[in-house]
Order: sequence, then structure tokens, then C-alpha cells
Amino acid sequence: MSAVKIIESPRLAWQHLPKPMPAEIKADYLRTLIAAGFKYIDAVSFVGRALVPQMADAELVLEYLDPPDDVEITGLVWDVKGAERAIKSGSIQTLAFPYSLSPAFLQREQNHSLEDALDLLEEVGTLAYKAGIDLVANVSMAFGNPLGDAWSIEEAVNAVDLLVEGGVTQITLDDTAGLATPKLISDLFSDVSAVHDEIDIGLHLRAQPQDASVRIRAAYEAGCRRFTTALGGFDSTVALGNTLALTIPTEIALTELRSLGAEVDDMRPVESLVHAASEIARKYGARVQ
Repeated sequence: MSAVKIIESPRLAWQHLPKPMPAEIKADYLRTLIAAGFKYIDAVSFVGRALVPQMADAELVLEYLDPPDDVEITGLVWDVKGAERAIKSGSIQTLAFPYSLSPAFLQREQNHSLEDALDLLEEVGTLAYKAGIDLVANVSMAFGNPLGDAWSIEEAVNAVDLLVEGGVTQITLDDTAGLATPKLISDLFSDVSAVHDEIDIGLHLRAQPQDASVRIRAAYEAGCRRFTTALGGFDSTVALGNTLALTIPTEIALTELRSLGAEVDDMRPVESLVHAASEIARKYGARVQ
């Protein structure tokens, strides 16, 4: 199978921008993504105004957007309240729930223990199931941990075990710290897939620009067929460890995947979208590499 799903994530680029971006601007940009041919968009989050003020207007953005039925919109949620908001919006096809190999990271970012996160994931999963929408667990620190917690490929496999036991069928392994090498990408993806070949496993990779293509190639050759990327590589979440590593740019991923013979959705040339993403980053405060 060579068909690849590209999940475009403006949410990653926007969520920690310091200057408020109007909902109309967000909706207009999302509209341009849809017009360009993107079918899977990680667009909004429902985590509370105090925690992520830039994304507090998720419902209004979706109301302005009114996405077509053939576009899958993902919304990030941390708890039951967020899941209920996302479901009530009527525009979310997939809930994304953050989990982690790192107890320290979960505590710092979400004020959750691993046990708390698993309990909440079960509750969110039940709501998603009843609403007839999908759920994906995003596993941060999957490729290494600079915060001092134990990490190994075995730890990663064990974490996926726990999620699968809880009923999760879609998992994204996140190189939160930008530490993945091509060999580690290949080894980790291959080992997790070998144990859980019934699970849809995707990757969210970060890299310095010169390393992006080789990491995409390693993942594709290991069997990965779902990638979370961001046009221009803009990512307002500061990576841990390798601070120069940001989400792999969509345009680089598309070029590399096509060179490998992968089937990707037909899309218009993305140069104008990269420019638009750059302008948003400049105007609302992102660091431009």
C-alpha cells in the first residue's frame, strides 16, 4: 500500500502565537487549505481559554468555516469538557487526545499523571464512540526524553500497549523533542507496527530543514502512511532538546513522498499557502526560521 494521508496542522502553528488572531482570519486560511485539496486538517483545540487563549474561539472558527463533509477536521481535547464542546460543534470528525511517554511532560503541560491521562482518554473515547466520531491518541516524547524520564523503544511499545488495551485504534507517535534519527524512526515504527499491526499508526516528526527529507523517507520506507505536517514548518510549540527542530514542512514532505512513488491527494501547488502561513506567523508573533 502506497497511499499516504497528510494531516495538515495549522493548530500547531497557531496555538501559542502571542498576538490574538481573529476567528475570521483562521477560517479564511482553513478555507484556502480546503480549496487547495487538503482533506485532513488538524484545525482547532478545545482546551480552555486560560490554557491556550489563541485557540479559545474554536467554535466560532468552525462556524465561520462550515467545512464540507468530505474534509476531516480534527480537534485537540484534554478532558471531557473539551470533548463535549468539540462534539457539540458538529464540525469535528476526529478528536485528538494527548498522551505521553514522559510523566514529567504530562504533569508540566497538562497537570495530569499517566494514570489521569489514561482515565480521561477512556472517558473521551466513550464520548467519541457514542457521537460516532474517531479518536486518535497523540503520544509525545515517543522518540526520546530530555526531561529525565526513562525512555526506550520498549517503553514506547508498552505505552502503545496501554492505549490499545483502552480501545484506541489510531495513534500518532510524536517526536516532541526533535531527537529522532532516520534509524530510530525506522526502528521504532517497525517495532511498534510489528506488535500492533491492526492499529493505524502515524508520525509527527520534527527536524531541522536539512534533515526533513531523510526522516520522511525513513518513515515511509518503514511503512508509515500517515504524517502530521505544517506548511512552512511553522510550529509555535517550542521543541525540547533540539530547539531548532520544528514540525516538518508539508511542502518538503510532499516532495519527498512523491519522489518515493507514494500516492497523495491531488493538491494545487502550495507555494502561495506557504507564503500565507509565513505572513500569519510574522503578523501574530511566531518565530520565523
